[in-house]
Amino acid sequence: MTATAPADTFAIGGDLTVHRLGYGAMQLPGPGVWGEPADRDGALRVVRAAVEQGVDLIDTADSYGPFVSEQVIAEALHPYPEDLVIATKAGLTRQGPGIWTAVGRPAYLKQQVELSLRHLRVERIDLIQLHRIDADVPLADQLGAFKELQDEGKVRHIGVSEVSVEELRAAREIVDVVSVQNLYNLTNRQSQDVLDHATENGIAFIPWFPIATGDLAAPHSPVADVARELDATPAQVALAWLLQKSPVVLPIPGTKSVEHLTENMGAARLTLSDEDMARLDALA
Repeated sequence: MTATAPADTFAIGGDLTVHRLGYGAMQLPGPGVWGEPADRDGALRVVRAAVEQGVDLIDTADSYGPFVSEQVIAEALHPYPEDLVIATKAGLTRQGPGIWTAVGRPAYLKQQVELSLRHLRVERIDLIQLHRIDADVPLADQLGAFKELQDEGKVRHIGVSEVSVEELRAAREIVDVVSVQNLYNLTNRQSQDVLDHATENGIAFIPWFPIATGDLAAPHSPVADVARELDATPAQVALAWLLQKSPVVLPIPGTKSVEHLTENMGAARLTLSDEDMARLDALA
């Protein structure tokens, strides 16, 4: 028996309709997600190619660079296509390559959103996500800062990142949470309960690190076997699995290479059978 192809669009917050396979802009800055890209022209090329290949959801953050990712997106694409949704995040600070520290003070979060508006050259952020909950600041104060900006018309929708089901429930009591972004892929399903909650409640689930390439590309893994049978690549199979796992899943694979981008986009055309899905589900 063959599974049906998943719907290829999802309406974030009920009103931002995007193709479910997006682009994650974390890899655009230099090593350690720090500083300028080694090849800025290449970074601009891959962002433009994403939109040319049908991507209408780009996910970034103020801390990628910091600010480099947002600036590259603006340089590559502004003025933006009307249907492009750009999601960004605030709440992680940077002290060097590979170093991330949560800061959720309301004044800081508001400042970062104002900077993101400037760097992205927009008047309103489509989706602002709390990058990490700061344990030292009440959650109501952190999300309240975004709510104030939402009331001012500077933010359209609010999401959260790396949360438990309990934290997601708590967040939803404070603001209308339209998205959750957690680590989730074929080999790491610690957030399965969060995905289940998101699916039940129609909340967009944006899995970061969706491919987990190293783990999946081994020549004799079930992923490689399914890929061979379908004349696809392991990365495409990993993304297709995510797309078929739940209709609320919006994978955002990131890359610096147009070639990899094109390969990733091919996942949207792949349909896995129920048997394929069962074999891949058994990996966890």
